[in-house]
Amino acid sequence: MTETAGAPGAAVRVAIIDDHAMVREGFGALLDAQPDLSVVGSAADGADAVDLVRRTHPDVLLMDIRMPRLNGLDAARAVFAMPGEHPRIVMLTTFDSDEYVFAALQAGASGFLLKDATAQELVHAVRVVADGGALLAPSVTRTLIADYARRPARRRDTAVLGQLTERELEVMRLIARGGSNAEVATELYLSEQTVKTHVSRVLSKLGLRDRTQIVVAAYESGLVHPGE
Repeated sequence: MTETAGAPGAAVRVAIIDDHAMVREGFGALLDAQPDLSVVGSAADGADAVDLVRRTHPDVLLMDIRMPRLNGLDAARAVFAMPGEHPRIVMLTTFDSDEYVFAALQAGASGFLLKDATAQELVHAVRVVADGGALLAPSVTRTLIADYARRPARRRDTAVLGQLTERELEVMRLIARGGSNAEVATELYLSEQTVKTHVSRVLSKLGLRDRTQIVVAAYESGLVHPGE
């Protein structure tokens, strides 16, 4: 990242990748109008996206899943293979049941956003992921991840969960079921700050990037099963 990225008071640097010019221009104009956001570039396909990230060091990458030459999934993998810090990636899709959403989460995306999202939802999404959050509302988590977990996939070694305390496992389980920090806190009779601390420890111990990956890991390891 550049020296200013993430600095106190610095605008969040955003790059937009989509093969439709109207999407790039519309989203770009909207985000650039926000005092705390700055659009540093755009590209029409995944191949150009990788080069753009290398040149502009965005904090957040809004990227279409389906694109010519190099799709969003392969572009995301290429970005995360780069040395150094990586941008948060939000995948753009036309469909809330897009077959690639699950693969996008596995590839490291912090969430996804429908292209028909409102202006408020778009701005909120960028701010959430820039702040280290994951763009999966509890209701979306329940639907998408449960469906994802039913798909044939190689399971993680459940031994990795042995690094977690019983309380951390409880927090991880509730997050995977779609609980917000507030809901987890109420369920376990903890403060929200304590829940945040447990979430941070789970991320650190399991080498995960964000809350979305906690959900995926919980299902892949068998800690949580669909329909529970």
